[in-house]
Amino acid sequence: MSTLKRTFKDIVQYPSAVVGLIIIAFFIVVAVYTVSTIPYSEAIRLWRGGEDVWGDSPRTAQPLWTNWFRRSNLPETIILDTADGTATKTVMPLTETMTDALMEFTFDYPYGGFPQELTIFFTADYQEKPPHADLYWVMPDGAEIRVGDTTVRRAERFRFALDGGDRLMRRLEGLEPQIGLFAADREAEELTALQGTYTLRIEGILFEKDSDFDAKLVVYGQAHGWGGTDLLRRDLMVALLWGTPIALSFGLLAALGTTVTTMIIAAAGVWFGGIVDELIQRITEINMILPFLPILIMVGTFQSQSIWVMLQWIILLSIFGASIKGYRAIFLQIKEAPYIEAARAYGAGNGRIIFLYLIPRIIPVLIPNLVNGIPAFVFLEASLAVLGLGDPVLPTWGKVIEEARHTALYQGQYYWILQPAALLMLTGLAFAMVGFALDRIFNPRLREV
Repeated sequence: MSTLKRTFKDIVQYPSAVVGLIIIAFFIVVAVYTVSTIPYSEAIRLWRGGEDVWGDSPRTAQPLWTNWFRRSNLPETIILDTADGTATKTVMPLTETMTDALMEFTFDYPYGGFPQELTIFFTADYQEKPPHADLYWVMPDGAEIRVGDTTVRRAERFRFALDGGDRLMRRLEGLEPQIGLFAADREAEELTALQGTYTLRIEGILFEKDSDFDAKLVVYGQAHGWGGTDLLRRDLMVALLWGTPIALSFGLLAALGTTVTTMIIAAAGVWFGGIVDELIQRITEINMILPFLPILIMVGTFQSQSIWVMLQWIILLSIFGASIKGYRAIFLQIKEAPYIEAARAYGAGNGRIIFLYLIPRIIPVLIPNLVNGIPAFVFLEASLAVLGLGDPVLPTWGKVIEEARHTALYQGQYYWILQPAALLMLTGLAFAMVGFALDRIFNPRLREV
């Protein structure tokens, strides 16, 4: 405990290490929060979900924080639903079997830009005759536009741009509905949205006594969520959040498994010597000339792309790395120390000498290597994902970058690739600052550098 306190006091003397520790602590808090609020199975379900999961989200919408740097905010997504009370619904019987339903979706639109899409989601309950609905759009200046009509099936979707038809386009003077229904002046050279209160009115008729239907209006904005969305409408915040525990656990397990196992193998080889040491050195030399990345590509192609399978292969290919020779050189010096001879004299076993006398002496060298190895393996996982070898179901930072590089950069959607890239750089920077400070603390020769 006293050693830990002394080490912590030494770390505090390095401002860069303190900053690194703060960043690492932040990532740990995010990881714990993510795992506790979004279960593993739920994260997979969300990331693999389609329109049934992300139907209320716009495509390639920018993060909400981008509005902080704009003079005029991008439109945000507006959702009104008669089922949850955000829209009004009035039902009036006409006859014993027929019922009139009036729905009004009223919302304030304070933006100068236009939304991406307009869609109404209907849900109906009937036996044989589906309800019928007429749609009307009321603008802030009082102008009323007939959008169209539709037969409401049990799960119906009315897209203004597709289902409105040519009649709606003609009423809007050739403009697309998401523009024409909001334009202040449809004949202006530079179109702007008319700010104010809009109302969508749905006049429905139900033809059966116990039938009913509800509607949900979604005005898809150009900014949505704190992480934005991708081409599949998925909220990127899911991948940004869940990428944190995955990156930290992958990097820590890989670095810990590699460095500790390598150190134990090197200690055993030095202590037993002879054919054991010779065999370890030959395996190490063979492993050093093997192509590391092509082997992982073959594993991902022919065996599995699971991140945990990749982790096992990475540890297996890394334990006989070049560092084993560095550890061996240190252990050869420790082996000749007088206290080792004393341990032999009083009958200490091989395991006791290796784990209690050899390995503890090299811990000061191990800790900086362990800390510096974590971001290296985090970047390796991201690199594999960018190469198309990422986990097929888990949302990770590398997976987001891999999907973004196909379309995002060419369409100016920089947020899609910059957010995970920034998190990767922050991770590497934090561990590098802490690792450099630990290296100087445990290696006195570096303190004057």
